[in-house]
Parts: sequence; structure tokens; C-alpha cells
Amino acid sequence: MLLRPQKTKFNKFRRSRLTRIESSFKPLKFGRFGLVAQECGLISARQIESTRQVINRYLKRKGKIWIRIFPDFPMTSKPTEVRMGKGKGAVKLWLCRVKKGKILFEVDGASDYIIEEAFSAAKKKLSLKSFILKASWRLNKKV
Repeated sequence: MLLRPQKTKFNKFRRSRLTRIESSFKPLKFGRFGLVAQECGLISARQIESTRQVINRYLKRKGKIWIRIFPDFPMTSKPTEVRMGKGKGAVKLWLCRVKKGKILFEVDGASDYIIEEAFSAAKKKLSLKSFILKASWRLNKKV
């Protein structure tokens, strides 16, 4: 089932730019491993769900997954072959605005090898670059 908000103050938003960094680095809160975004972008609810399914299949329901992002931004579009004007189109899909350095998913409760394998498969489902982070690692590089 796809994620979407139950209720919003406005049903259509204006688009904004995503250029800022989330932070230089934030530690993991829940799991031992995390998937961190390396660039800014938009992730749809379908991409979040397919990524979650891939991680679940690799873990075989033994580990715990925390999804740290939520699609709260509506993307509108008008139907094809419709003339200009007559207002903004209907909401087509829900997106999540992701900044560089944002932790997307966290996992715990399985072996290190299986979690790394699951995250490497899950990275292919996302539309932006990401890397795997372990809680015990100390990062000297910038995210």
C-alpha cells in the first residue's frame, strides 16, 4: 500500500528548490545500518514502497526496518491533449523531498552481510545516489 498523507492543509503545493544540505552528518537513531542520500531529489511513494519490499525480501522478515522519509508533497499534472488554462491539474502522485545527507532507511536485527546485500539491491530502486552507513563507522568524509 502506497504512503500518502491522510489530510493536508492545502491539496496542491507550489514546487520549490532542493539545494541545501540536510546536515554535515546525523547519526543513526534506530538501526545499525542506514541508507543515506548523496544528492538532492524527489522520491515517489512507489519508489519508497518498492525499496521497502526489496529490503524485506532480503531480510526474510527477520530484521526491523525504519522508513525515515514520508511522501507529503503532491505532484499535479493535467491530462494529455488539454488546452492551456482552466486551473492547476489534479494530484497525480505523492513525493518526498530529500536533501543531501538525509537518512532514508534504517535496518537492524539481521547479520551485517545480509543487510549490506539488501541495501545494495535497494539502492537500485531509488532515483538518486545513496550510500550504506554503519553505526560503528566514523565518517571523515563529507556526505
